Amino acid sequence: MSFWNRHKIFETNSIVLIVGILLVIAVGGLVEITPLFYLKSTIEKVDGVRPYTPLELAGRNVYIREGCYLCHSQMIRPLRDEIERYGHYSLAAESMYDHPFQWGSKRTGPDLARVGGKYSDDWHVSHLKNPRSIVPQSVMPSYAFLASNKVDPSSIADHLRTNRALGVPYTDEDVAKAAEDLKTQIDPDSAGAADLLKRYPKAVVRNFDGQGGDPTELDALVAYLQMLGTLVDFKLYNEKANLR
Repeated sequence: MSFWNRHKIFETNSIVLIVGILLVIAVGGLVEITPLFYLKSTIEKVDGVRPYTPLELAGRNVYIREGCYLCHSQMIRPLRDEIERYGHYSLAAESMYDHPFQWGSKRTGPDLARVGGKYSDDWHVSHLKNPRSIVPQSVMPSYAFLASNKVDPSSIADHLRTNRALGVPYTDEDVAKAAEDLKTQIDPDSAGAADLLKRYPKAVVRNFDGQGGDPTELDALVAYLQMLGTLVDFKLYNEKANLR
């Protein structure tokens, strides 16, 4: 039997074929899985990543509830066209406090991983209330009702506790001040603004929906959108890449 005909044993004997398949899968699995046992974490530590503020977390809950992730991914792949359009490719650490993550599987609309600070609050408010006033060809539904829905301050502490149970490092102080932090983030003149920024660096503190009174779901959703992609200083990554 020549060397090139030795594969016939796999083609003519199903038992040998099955054994061969199992061996290949076993070796491949060991190569992939074994290194993980020697790593404390598969997520690279990245400076700047922090848990969501109570208002941002409330906005994220609205984002998930309304199914925004079905049309907007939050994962920029390391491909040239995506990086040129959306910015630096997504890092695993950026999703380390997401339960569940919002990577998405399709894009009817643009990726939102770096949307924070790209547009003004007024732009987001107008877009959410009437998407076609900003993008005439948009198929996005209107979310004008969010402006009249108030965020429930009595339940936000429970959301923080639930996330803490899943590994998000909220402190007892964060949980105790959750309801207060909700109102503080939409009031830059609040006495608690400095304390909020100390516990949640780079949090945006301002009235997002332009209305007075208690935080609305529109406030919360815009606050969430305005922080996406703003926590990590990607200039440091670009500098490292240029040095290589």
